[in-house]
Amino acid sequence: MLSVSNLSVQFGKRVLFDEVNVSFTQGNCYGIIGANGAGKSTFLKILAGKQEPTSGHVHLEPTKRMSVLEQNHNAYDSSTVLETVVMGNQPLFALKTEIDALYADYTDANAEKIGELQVQFEEMDGWNADSAAAALLSNLGISEDLHFTSMHDLDAKLKVRVLLAQALFGNPDVLVMDEPTNDLDYETISWLENFLAHYENTVIVVSHDRHFLDAVCTHISDIDFGKINHYSGNYTFWYESSQLAARQRAQQNKKAEEKAKELQEFIARFSANVAKSKQATSRKKMLSKLKIDDIKPSSRRYPAIIFDREREAGDQILSVENLSASSDDGDLLFEKININLAKGDKVAIISRDSRASSAFYEIINDKRKATTGDFKWGVTTNQSYLPADNADFFTQDISLVDWLRQWAKTEEEREEVYIRGFLGKMLFSGEEALKKCTVLSGGEKVRCMLSRMMMLRANVLMLDEPTNHLDLESITAFNNSLKNFKGTVLFTTHDHEFAQTVADRIIELTPKGNIDRYLTFDEYMSDASIKEQRTKMYTV
Repeated sequence: MLSVSNLSVQFGKRVLFDEVNVSFTQGNCYGIIGANGAGKSTFLKILAGKQEPTSGHVHLEPTKRMSVLEQNHNAYDSSTVLETVVMGNQPLFALKTEIDALYADYTDANAEKIGELQVQFEEMDGWNADSAAAALLSNLGISEDLHFTSMHDLDAKLKVRVLLAQALFGNPDVLVMDEPTNDLDYETISWLENFLAHYENTVIVVSHDRHFLDAVCTHISDIDFGKINHYSGNYTFWYESSQLAARQRAQQNKKAEEKAKELQEFIARFSANVAKSKQATSRKKMLSKLKIDDIKPSSRRYPAIIFDREREAGDQILSVENLSASSDDGDLLFEKININLAKGDKVAIISRDSRASSAFYEIINDKRKATTGDFKWGVTTNQSYLPADNADFFTQDISLVDWLRQWAKTEEEREEVYIRGFLGKMLFSGEEALKKCTVLSGGEKVRCMLSRMMMLRANVLMLDEPTNHLDLESITAFNNSLKNFKGTVLFTTHDHEFAQTVADRIIELTPKGNIDRYLTFDEYMSDASIKEQRTKMYTV
């Protein structure tokens, strides 16, 4: 279907890809993974023809069509929503445009040409194009009254959905998507997961959403050491098998037959567990063919995220009474919020309006005044807060060592050797620890904020969209650390796996009060009575 031959990419002295040879076949979904800077987005741009490699080439079978999720959200501002979706099938749209132009200047001379083009148009199912596009839009949460609206007038988050519909439109032979779940809500992501799990053509996707990768991928394509290697199975299988291979490599004295037996038992166990998957049959076949030598340790580095508590909290954690808040432009974000947190609760704070959860954190951290109500922290609690916007923490032109020293509590912690050791565990080793905090990337800033939180040793952690900007390695390490944390956690995230594996309680903030259940995230979102209650509490 699609193949890459002798592909090399070099920027100056830095080699990103070195003689890559890889093929993508029909019926499979490939999740492209790699550390930050490994070249995931660059590779997708090369596949899409938007960037030239240093050498080598990409070959797509003749007559096959590739569709790429558009990253420029303003590219179609002069078109209507429905037109934008139909443009996803360029050959069809070009034919439609030509027919419309001939009709606009109709003469007897071009009547025969119009007839010929209409036959082609019918063969491409062109007469059903608008209805098919409308159905896609509706499935992605774009109501019918917006279908003829100009893209220029559409909200930014709705534009993302229209461009996703465009990429999916017309059943492309190869579908290429970079971070397709960004800015999508839970229901829309679930629809997309189901759509792709049953998609019969080739899908190539980059995503930091582990649940999404597990739900849709038949293969993981790992960018490592300048090469790309395919591995059968989804992301969790790749992660657990690579961790197992790394442990075995560290145990050099372990007998070869013992290693082989351990790996075979692991594959058999995972193959049995995958039976719940929508793609169970095909994955089982692939796993059964997997050779032991195919599983290799990864060169990935995972930060050492470990949250300790300075002291254990008592039974009184947080009491919230009749809390309400509105946005700066007067929109009611939530009201009549009443919450009592228990020691050890791990609570996912959710809302259909992300401004609501952010306002809640700001209020209970004394960064914002509530419209009504009050809150009270238990006297034995000490809190640490990771805001969604951390820009205010990085205004000083100082090194990371000096930046982190601001939160040291003892003389030992103020020593440079202690701080550099701390930063090294968070992947800021050597000269990296001397970087100015004003030049950090988004992911580096979040890792710094996590370092700060660890140094504070709080017994209550508050996290507003903590996985934003982090790579898969950091998200995985972060996720595991919160599962093991013995204190209380309040967090908001769009990462499904993060919410499902950390939270044991869900609190939803709405304009008509809060819903509060001791359930996992999946249990909460699938409960029919809660769905009905949620609908009522958001209805004006």
